[in-house]
Amino acid sequence: MDLVPALEEPLKKVLGPATAKVMAEHLGLHSVGDLLHHYPRRYEERGQLTHLADLPMDEHVTVVAQVADARLHTFASAKAPRGKGQRLEVTITDGSGRLQLVFFGHGVHKPHKELLPGTRAMFAGKVSLFNRRLQLAHPAYELLRGDAEETVETWAGALIPIYPATAKLESWKIGKAIQTVLPSAQEALDPLPESLREGRGLVPLPEALLKIHRPHTKADIADAHARLKWDEAFVLQVALARRRHADAQLPAVPRKPAPDGLLTAFDDRLPFTLTDGQQKVSKEIFDDLATDHPMHRLLQGEVGSGKTMVALRAMLAVVDAGGQAAMLAPTEVLAQQHHRSIVEMMGELAEGGMLGGSEQGTKVTLLTGSMGTAARRQAMLDLVTGEAGIVIGTHALIEDKVQFHDLGLVVVDEQHRFGVEQRDALRGKGKQPPHLLVMTATPIPRTVAMTVFGDLETSVLDQLPAGRSPIASHVVPAADKPHFLARAWERVREEVENGHQAYVVCPRIGDEEDDPKKARKSAEDEAEKRPPLAVLDIADQLAKGPLSGLRVEVLHGRMHPDDKDAVMRRFAAGETHVLVATTVIEVGVNVPNATAMVIMDADRFGVSQLHQLRGRVGRGSAAGLCLLVSEMPEASPARQRLNAVASTLDGFELSRIDLEQRREGDVLGQAQSGARTSLRVLAVIEDEEIIAEARQEATAVVEADPELTGLPGLRTALDALLDEEREQYLEKG
Repeated sequence: MDLVPALEEPLKKVLGPATAKVMAEHLGLHSVGDLLHHYPRRYEERGQLTHLADLPMDEHVTVVAQVADARLHTFASAKAPRGKGQRLEVTITDGSGRLQLVFFGHGVHKPHKELLPGTRAMFAGKVSLFNRRLQLAHPAYELLRGDAEETVETWAGALIPIYPATAKLESWKIGKAIQTVLPSAQEALDPLPESLREGRGLVPLPEALLKIHRPHTKADIADAHARLKWDEAFVLQVALARRRHADAQLPAVPRKPAPDGLLTAFDDRLPFTLTDGQQKVSKEIFDDLATDHPMHRLLQGEVGSGKTMVALRAMLAVVDAGGQAAMLAPTEVLAQQHHRSIVEMMGELAEGGMLGGSEQGTKVTLLTGSMGTAARRQAMLDLVTGEAGIVIGTHALIEDKVQFHDLGLVVVDEQHRFGVEQRDALRGKGKQPPHLLVMTATPIPRTVAMTVFGDLETSVLDQLPAGRSPIASHVVPAADKPHFLARAWERVREEVENGHQAYVVCPRIGDEEDDPKKARKSAEDEAEKRPPLAVLDIADQLAKGPLSGLRVEVLHGRMHPDDKDAVMRRFAAGETHVLVATTVIEVGVNVPNATAMVIMDADRFGVSQLHQLRGRVGRGSAAGLCLLVSEMPEASPARQRLNAVASTLDGFELSRIDLEQRREGDVLGQAQSGARTSLRVLAVIEDEEIIAEARQEATAVVEADPELTGLPGLRTALDALLDEEREQYLEKG
């Protein structure tokens, strides 16, 4: 591996151990290269001061402003009874707003001498409210003095980089450290092939690093951004293209369904025709299954678009071809639900080898962690002998003791809840690597699919099957209009009187030990002081109050699996009118008679999660109703999020809104790989074109030279991207 000594240099050698320790602990920066890739968040023009009026409360900010006035007050205090206590109050302005700075005690002498009216400086601190005015207490500051040779014009127009900083390390200290290491940028190896860089008119990497840290003009910043976005998109896409290339070299057993076998018998039994979308996606999957290298496909679809049907037909095709198929669900409730619905869909075809079963049939086995010993032993025996063609289970399927006769296909439901190691362990249970189908019920914007799931080919189901009913969604502002909430419970009663059922969803269970950390977090949540509403409390209030006389039951994750299953069975059979639950019902729960859902504290759920939950109603012939209850004020971002959910049923549109509102790191980083996101300047939604083009370029580069022997700079950049955890993620696909 070609090392770049200057960029590999540890920061402690260059900046000293104290600064290096803070940078490592608070910003995760260890080497000169790490620091050079710590880009400014924004830039201030000295002549254009920050809008002080827009500062966020309780956040650590850096502002550039001018001192309007400074006053030193002397006062008596317990520590200084003779009136020797001192407080310096400095007012700074940006021409539109004003901000109070306050310094106490021994901390007043230096600022008293330096912060004179007319002085410009950068100030950093935490914004707080005192006497209804915004203030910074004891802010760190750096005077902005023009160099002697600088004219007033160049001084005022100079761009000051503002870096992502922490209370322990102000932006200008990071800036000074970067100035120290900036000469090393000349030695940065360029990861982009020269032809690609020149063909797209991108500046070389050393130039981009100089321009992003020391821009003279806004055009410099634009040049640097354009170049560095390409680096991030291209290096990530090369990593994924190499993964796809390596997968294509693996052997797999082709699985072609028998002409008049199980799949044909199943299709003949179906009481409805498959949608065009289901047929198209099934063909893509069957084509993959017929090849001699493992399928790696992501099946994503709108809530209720019939993904389970497509996955089941793929499993039947593999059983037809003599193999076994395993379906992994994230929870026991979901595994049981899938098992029940698959057995129902298959009828006597799910009773292979039993009296009354079809001779083309196979056995469909359930395997979960909470099963009794005898049932578990039988299930494992069915797997190892090949008696069971299809097995549905939780991560219990992955345990070492579980052996398959001939595992041909793995279907993973809800990939984002399923660890990489788990997927890998199951993959090792086939004689050759099994085919892999990953399903996600959360529609994902195309670019996220290309980045997060970039090692998988994507199939999209965007058509709802016939018979699905529209769902009306409304926000219920419980704080502004309490009578709206009363009306919501009346609507639930009306649905039940019309022979239907309802869900009520709450953010928590209610029998938790009070965890002070959790309490503190929820209190900070958009100035919320009330703990989240709980299933057990709400169920009790409803049963005694607005829903008295109806059969109300509860369902949550900490119940015994048998109890959960019994509750779901009663609800599915129509014996329970109202199910008060946590998000355990979020995916896969299918009760066509349930037409109404009331989501309490809806603002505490994410956009995609609300869309998932809403997909539990409107699954039959009657129209669905989803009521989003919130106590948040109308103008709050939380309410705007709820209005967005209420205004559209398009999951792909909502997933874009969701991504725009959350940090992309949540989508690309820990949720997928446990590592920090590698994206610093690339914005997944805005830079869709760059990502798509980078994928094409990366695929071409990897096909021509899989080991990247001619591109040492690219290999170095890949090394930096694929820290151990991320490499495991990509390795295990």
